[in-house]
Amino acid sequence: MKILIVGGGMGGTILANNLARRLSTELRSGKARITMLSASDKHMYQPGLLYLAVGRMTPDELYRDQRSLLEPGIDFHVDPAEEFRLDKNEVRTKGGKVYGYDVMVVATGSRAMPEEIPGLAENSEMFYTEESAVKMFRSLQKFQGGKVVIAMGVPHKCPMAPLEIAFMLHDYFRNRGILDKTKIHYTYPIGRVHSLENVAKWAAPEFDRLGISYETLFNMKEVDGAKKIVRSEEGTETDYDLLITIPAHRGMEVIEKNGMGNRGWIPTHRHKLNMEGRENVFVIGDTTNIPISKAGSTAHFEAEALGENIAAMVKMGMPVREYDGKVFCFIETGNDRATYASFDYLNPPDPKVPTRAIHWFKLAYNKLYWASARGLL
Repeated sequence: MKILIVGGGMGGTILANNLARRLSTELRSGKARITMLSASDKHMYQPGLLYLAVGRMTPDELYRDQRSLLEPGIDFHVDPAEEFRLDKNEVRTKGGKVYGYDVMVVATGSRAMPEEIPGLAENSEMFYTEESAVKMFRSLQKFQGGKVVIAMGVPHKCPMAPLEIAFMLHDYFRNRGILDKTKIHYTYPIGRVHSLENVAKWAAPEFDRLGISYETLFNMKEVDGAKKIVRSEEGTETDYDLLITIPAHRGMEVIEKNGMGNRGWIPTHRHKLNMEGRENVFVIGDTTNIPISKAGSTAHFEAEALGENIAAMVKMGMPVREYDGKVFCFIETGNDRATYASFDYLNPPDPKVPTRAIHWFKLAYNKLYWASARGLL
């Protein structure tokens, strides 16, 4: 069986390694083959961008060589997909090669789209690329006080990022000794401070305790950089001295160009993880249209379920389990404390009181991530 994995991010990497271990005998005998197509020879630890933006990580800490993270039996190519020929079970790459498959997994990720809001890209700071995170840190270093507005669009990658950046900025300004000169104002597009109700119920009192103001039902319409004002679709506006954004995301451009999903999100079965209408094409991570968190842990748990299923398909001709919607997210809350949200399709999150122990566990995971990408955790 020819297994083609398109995308070398967390989901694709964990899946490839999971399959390589489960199918070690089949790989040696030639019964199975695993091929990965990636856009880069480097693998980035994306959660680290948040720390980079506030000066708590450096760019070199974010990367490892992708080949070094993969099991030896995986055929790895830095040659991104260009054309998906689903009816022929083929993918053509930018390099002009054509790869056939019996089973394909699409794990191409997502991209931030600040340019969709007039004036947002030119007048705000964000942390979804190395370049933008470094730029944000430079702006923070120059900032001497005033009103900081955190404005966001949905959907976006990492559901806890808006809360984490608010708490981390509070710490950052306090550590610089300018918290008394700074006001942090948080906006959110729906009628509470987070999309997950229990998380919102926990976070709002935390904001109140720290003096972080917030405004809900604020969907960005435009940014007036000259006047330093953000306007909402609801007709309200807020002024700012420094604008931080978590912009709306879309799936990758190649998915849109191939007509595989609205705004780059591929229609995906929530339990089987196959692309709707395609029994041999699967989707994991940010690329799915499943209405759950676009987070690294989502990709991790999806990859584990799918790895078990594809291996069973090779060995027995059928899958053996379903994905239950499991997600686990740490939440940095400032003052060297953190909590977490763990949930699935049936059980909502219930964040606990933040502790130093969870904060240190989160910092440890920043180092353990590379073992996780190898599928060892």
